[in-house]
Formats: sequence, structure tokens, C-alpha cells
Amino acid sequence: MEETTPARPARRWGRFALHYLEMVLAMFAGMLLLGMLRSALGVLDFSYERDPEPAYLLMAFDMSVGMAAWMRFRGHGWPATLEMCAAMFLPAVPLFPLLWLDVIDGEGLMVAAHVAMFLLMLAAMLRRLDEYTHAHH
Repeated sequence: MEETTPARPARRWGRFALHYLEMVLAMFAGMLLLGMLRSALGVLDFSYERDPEPAYLLMAFDMSVGMAAWMRFRGHGWPATLEMCAAMFLPAVPLFPLLWLDVIDGEGLMVAAHVAMFLLMLAAMLRRLDEYTHAHH
């Protein structure tokens, strides 16, 4: 019995890390697929240099759609799903004013927002540790 005890925490954190990776992949899948669809339709063509706020919000929406779809498929409830989506949008709260004050530019917005998103996702997952460390739904 002692041999399996050390493996359990490792397995639990392995599941946590796998879920985090799945969320990142789902974010990028949403961004890629919805971006390709918009490109094919010729709509909502925003540039981070020219239109940083709508470009950011559209990217956050695309990432949220990908994550929400995957989380719901995996059986997560709406509270956890919406927390992960909020992690995509929350960086705009402190960063948009910095953009408007010319402290950062569109590229700085995107870099800082992505760092913040990944940290906020981690915080949301740690908040619901049991949900994210159990076996796949």
C-alpha cells in the first residue's frame, strides 16, 4: 500500500497539468477556427496595432468559445466554465487604461494580457482544485 501512496499526488497533479494544457489548446483552437471563419467571410478584420481594444476583445471571445466548448464537453459546470472565460477578459480591466494613457501599445497589451490570462487560468483552476484534479469527466 505504501508504494501507491506517493503516486497518488503525482497522478493528481498530472491530471491538473493535463487539464491546464487542454485549456490552452482549446483556447488556441477557438482562436484559430473562429479566426479562419472570419477571414473566409471577410468580417471583423482588426489589427492589434490599429484597433487594439476590439482585436483583444475578439481574441478573448474566440478563446472563451474554444475553452467553454471543451469544458462543457468534458462535463464541467457553468461556474467553472465561466470563471475560465472571465480569465480571458479580465486583463482588459487594468491594461486598457494603460493603453489609453500610452503606457503600453497594442503589442504590449497582447503580451501582458497573455501572461495575465495564463496566470488567471491557473488561479481559477487552483480555486477549484478538486474539480481539475479528478479523472477526466
